[in-house]
Amino acid sequence: MILLEPSYKIFEDNLRERFAAGEPDKLTMTVADFDGVTYKVSTPDSKSLHILHISMSLKCFPELQQFGADAVLRRIYGDEMVIAPEPGYDVTLRVDQERLPADKGRRFIGHGLQHGIDVGSNHHRVLAEAFIRQIALLKRNALAAPFEAAFAAQLEGRETALMAIHYRDEETIYVKAQSDRVTVIFSTVFKEETDRIFGKVFLQEFVDARRQPAIQNAPQVLYSPREPPLELKGVPGLQDSDQVAYVTFVLFPRHFSKDAAADCISRIQLFRDYLHYHIKASKAYMHSRMRARVDAMMKVLNRAKPENPADKEKKTASGKTFKRS
Repeated sequence: MILLEPSYKIFEDNLRERFAAGEPDKLTMTVADFDGVTYKVSTPDSKSLHILHISMSLKCFPELQQFGADAVLRRIYGDEMVIAPEPGYDVTLRVDQERLPADKGRRFIGHGLQHGIDVGSNHHRVLAEAFIRQIALLKRNALAAPFEAAFAAQLEGRETALMAIHYRDEETIYVKAQSDRVTVIFSTVFKEETDRIFGKVFLQEFVDARRQPAIQNAPQVLYSPREPPLELKGVPGLQDSDQVAYVTFVLFPRHFSKDAAADCISRIQLFRDYLHYHIKASKAYMHSRMRARVDAMMKVLNRAKPENPADKEKKTASGKTFKRS
């Protein structure tokens, strides 16, 4: 199956082109991402085109701030990059593409190694690539705050309160650290009957696949249609509908200790998008197969049409041809 990338591809491509171009141009660009996220990239000062402002609007950012999102962003990007957000946005980064301090560069390379940056001999190229990669991971880094807090608490043997992230209008991520595990629960909505059927089959496969010996160390996955899991008992605002389903991931220390934490956060954040992407891909595949099947059956029916005997020419013994009237 296809795994979605945690970084934002449009950012990566545009920033890479801008860094490679040399002389910067005036830029104003507004784009959208999964989960209703909006980005704006602009050059606020026409006399300093090397200064970029990169802003992000994220529905659940006030909740993320309660779990330490500001501290996470300042740790990754530095105090000099995180500035007061532009009107209508929740976070803004100030990027000077002509000046990248060495300490910040080393920090970006360190984070880049966790997300697949290939460090070669060209230090400047590696520094720019790691920098671009971290800018493209802005949404991922903001959403990482509650997961990092839960992982740190569990490794210290502490429990946390249930952290709710209302990242979509009708869907929520719940994160809770316990003494021996971290539980992550997704509530997701299937608005179409066919989506519910595909989703049930898809999610049941997650549950059954863990029985295979090769992946028994994978996180435990529990699927619950309509009925919320016990961890959500007493939580206000839960929907009571056939359209709602709950997916629970049970993470143990081996899944998020040391270097595994960054990759674990990147993967689990995208679970909802991954699920609905593959549901739509499966529906598109089945529709294409049905269209191909109908086309093949139409060809068979066309070949089976009997010929009209009235239109067939006949020959006499002398070789003359005629048609019956």
